Amino acid sequence: MLCSLRSPASNRFYSGSCSATEFIVKEEVGQGPHRVLKALARKYGSIMYLQLGQVPTVVISTPRLAQEVLKTHDAIFADRPTSEASDLFFYKAQNIAWAPYGNYWRQMRKISSLELLSAKRVRSYSFIRDQELTHMRRSLESSAGRPTALREILVKYVNDVICRSTLGDTYEDQSTLVKVLFDIMIAVIQFNVTSYYPSVGFINVITGKKAKWLKLQKQFDNILENILQQHRNNRPDCSHDQADLVDVLLRIQESADLDLPITNDSVKAVILDMLVAGTSASSVAIEWAMTELMRKPDIMKKAQEELRATVKGNTITDADIESMHYLKMILKETLRLHGPPFLMPRISRKDCTVYGYHIPAKTRILVNALACGTDPDSWEDPESFIPERFEKSSINYLGADFELIPFGAGRRVCPGISFGVGIIENALATMLYHFDWKLPNGLKPHELDLTEAAELSILPKHPLHVIPINVPLGK
Repeated sequence: MLCSLRSPASNRFYSGSCSATEFIVKEEVGQGPHRVLKALARKYGSIMYLQLGQVPTVVISTPRLAQEVLKTHDAIFADRPTSEASDLFFYKAQNIAWAPYGNYWRQMRKISSLELLSAKRVRSYSFIRDQELTHMRRSLESSAGRPTALREILVKYVNDVICRSTLGDTYEDQSTLVKVLFDIMIAVIQFNVTSYYPSVGFINVITGKKAKWLKLQKQFDNILENILQQHRNNRPDCSHDQADLVDVLLRIQESADLDLPITNDSVKAVILDMLVAGTSASSVAIEWAMTELMRKPDIMKKAQEELRATVKGNTITDADIESMHYLKMILKETLRLHGPPFLMPRISRKDCTVYGYHIPAKTRILVNALACGTDPDSWEDPESFIPERFEKSSINYLGADFELIPFGAGRRVCPGISFGVGIIENALATMLYHFDWKLPNGLKPHELDLTEAAELSILPKHPLHVIPINVPLGK
């Protein structure tokens, strides 16, 4: 594997001195691939060519170049590379995230924006979020004064909100569903040699991996078939404002206004999309935010003062959240430092020149969002957690500012930003308003470990343990 750049004045790539050995050694000493590639970009350049097996890959590591790929030449880089696992689990890429750029994707993206995740629809799910926040708060109250593993509570809260919003309350065996979802995410994300050497796809058959995938896919397909049947047998009024996502999809499937028919496989692929999209990312963001706040008690105190001066009584309203400017700055800073490390990969649909560098068709594109979020030319003191940096800044995470792109940008920007952000903001507000927090066993704030463990998302390696302390209302 070579790290290379194509010269603006040449038709050839010139190889640098970054070998596979350097890449592997850095990973073995505990750095995740996003940090390895960030370090290599600082050394070799903000646009790098990596030959990953049989797959030509270009890594983008600065906001300026990310804008070229995600905005200036967005249509050229609008396709997604798929794998054997993603094709299998997402019904041959009939979901939104992996669907090839074209008429089908445009239709499903439009449905997502106008129906599934519209502002009105997201507001209709707020009662579910509020109910699950009450459950989370009661769980924390029952643990008051004792060391508590925050991760388990946050994962349950996020899973419950997303599963209920997507599937409604009719599916009872949620624990089985969540376990199968976790196994699917592992299968899609984990390293697989055939993703880099497509010509040896038979390896998955020989090793038995494909057989395991087929069994898992069949199990999940049966779950989805049962869910769809339950919803067809118990259809709410189509005008019902609190219809879940499955009801909305089934109504649209039966519509005569579609340019392309939506099959049952399409419906199931989109359901999986919705379940997978926020299941881990939202809980991870909340845990990182709380970890950073525990390390910076002065920042936590400032956030709590804002909350307790704004909220009246026991209920935090959406209007309260909108006026919490410091809380929103904390979220921006958390996503800048601890958001998704890479955007979902893209693939070039034809030859393209980016800042003088020629990128051939069918080249995979990786945008290192972490590197963009900590680019020293864009941010002062980029590695430090300083929410105040956003005090007089208009930069946000909606996809127009390439210094902060945790949800992507361009045509393929995440359609569920407001839904995901609402889950995170309300959880943080609830925890900071109703509780004070201490570290257990005499641990000092500066002793909290920020080491990452790359699993489904970039989690804190050591789960955050804290002591919640109930705060009487009116304090």
